[in-house]
Amino acid sequence: MTNTWQIDSVTDAAAARAAAARLAARHGVPALERARLAATLGARLRQCLAEGGVWRLTLGVRGTDSGGGALHAVLALPPEASTVGEGTRWETTVPLPVVDRPSDSDSDSDSDMVPGDDPVALSQALMSADAGTGLVLDRLAEQEALVAFHRDELHQTNQGVLALHAELDAAGRAQREAFAAERRARNEAENSRRRLTFLADASAVLNTSLNHGEILRRLPELLVPRYAAKVGIWLFDEEDDPHHPAARPAATVRAARTGRPQYAADHPGGMRGVDDQPPSVLHPDRPLLCVPLLTHRAPLGVLTLSPPGERWDPDDAVMLIELTRRAGIAIDNARRFEHNRDIAETLQRALLTELPTTPGLSLAARYLPATHGMNIGGDWYDAFHRPDGSLITVIGDVTGHGLHAAVMMSQLRTALRAYAVDDGSPGRLLSRLHKFLHRLQPNLYATAVIARFHPDESTLTWAAAGHPPPVLRLPDGRVRILDAKPGAMLGIPLEQEIADHTERVAPGSTLTLYTDGLVECRAEGIDPGIERLSAALGSFGPAELDTDLEDAADRILNPLLSDSERDDDVCLLLCHLHG
Repeated sequence: MTNTWQIDSVTDAAAARAAAARLAARHGVPALERARLAATLGARLRQCLAEGGVWRLTLGVRGTDSGGGALHAVLALPPEASTVGEGTRWETTVPLPVVDRPSDSDSDSDSDMVPGDDPVALSQALMSADAGTGLVLDRLAEQEALVAFHRDELHQTNQGVLALHAELDAAGRAQREAFAAERRARNEAENSRRRLTFLADASAVLNTSLNHGEILRRLPELLVPRYAAKVGIWLFDEEDDPHHPAARPAATVRAARTGRPQYAADHPGGMRGVDDQPPSVLHPDRPLLCVPLLTHRAPLGVLTLSPPGERWDPDDAVMLIELTRRAGIAIDNARRFEHNRDIAETLQRALLTELPTTPGLSLAARYLPATHGMNIGGDWYDAFHRPDGSLITVIGDVTGHGLHAAVMMSQLRTALRAYAVDDGSPGRLLSRLHKFLHRLQPNLYATAVIARFHPDESTLTWAAAGHPPPVLRLPDGRVRILDAKPGAMLGIPLEQEIADHTERVAPGSTLTLYTDGLVECRAEGIDPGIERLSAALGSFGPAELDTDLEDAADRILNPLLSDSERDDDVCLLLCHLHG
């Protein structure tokens, strides 16, 4: 027996599902299996309606190998409408119990008959329902036993949970105490890190300057207002106004005499290595921490601090004492540097030459010492007459800085003047200086340019050794860079004969000699600086150089040295032939 339904709407699907349920009941399928069949079929019908099209549901009874029967259901598109593969076909088989089934003739006579239409079928359906109900009751009994078992387990679990809660409370208290201790330790570590960071940063700020006045200005800026409300600095060798001497707290004076930090307040400071003193008469309303500025030799002065609040944290006070010690060393280093720098600059200026007077030729020179570090002492210029009436002009730069470079510069200057007594060209003079320096100081080097003017000649002879090229301004305002191949630096371990170069010059020409401090910039190199020098030299009018060469030298320096801070010495020598 086979029944077929065409399904293309929700109504058709509901009717087919109901008919399938009736047919399963008619053939004695148990209630649980009928419910499963109805649920599965309903889900497939909803999916088919979502996909669209006309679907065909076929239900029939088949025989099985065991001699029984089975209800077979197939849901698929009609063969003539199917455009997809076997994935759209659904079928299932439900075994039938061994009962009296309706004959095929009865099914054929009325395919829509339900169990309620026939008393015998109704009885069978009720029996099947009773059997299904019994099965459900058996399942419920099993579930009740399972629930009772779980209830006993839950009771035992609750007892264990209560005991566990008691243990957790004790563990929680211990954990909170541990967290509090960890928090305190973390705060202490963070405060220590903050103090060390401040100490390192402040030390770097103080040690970057070699000007003791700059250090004295920076020190209060570092401490106020975070670590001090007010800062006073007393340097012993900086005398006060004799007519109005400054009144100093007794703790400050005691710190100067003993060399130990003093704490003046109405309460003990509790600071290690610090002596407690009564409150200051001059400042009774606030505590004072007086720390001597110690050096490797002797105390320089005393730093007097007042706290930003009521008092200092003891660890902050220890940090302030250490910072004061470092500040004293920085001030002492800066003072010694300034002293040595003043000596080197004084020696350097004393060795610079008074420019000679030469008919038809004007000379102007400038020397500016470096403002950063001990970079002074290596640059020099010179100009002197030879016995034959020619004028030798020279500009040079000794490697190294400070007193040693200034002394070596003076020796080179003296040697050059001695060599120039003999008749020697600029190239031969530089070659002899090269041998002299290599033998005198094997690890010291120098650069130089020598130019010779002769009153009876219209040519300029020059030679260079590792030095920036001379710049020549022609009478018509054009500027040339004399960059013929120079010799190597003086003093290097190399035998060399430095060549002479000759350039024709006419009245109105100006030769410019200079050191690299005038044109070199670390960010750009030397070439852009030489171009700026050439532009400045070419900007003068025809008669300006004849009128005032000294003013011209200043006008060349101003645009090239717009920044007042210099890392190196600057030398400039102008040689102008009158027009």
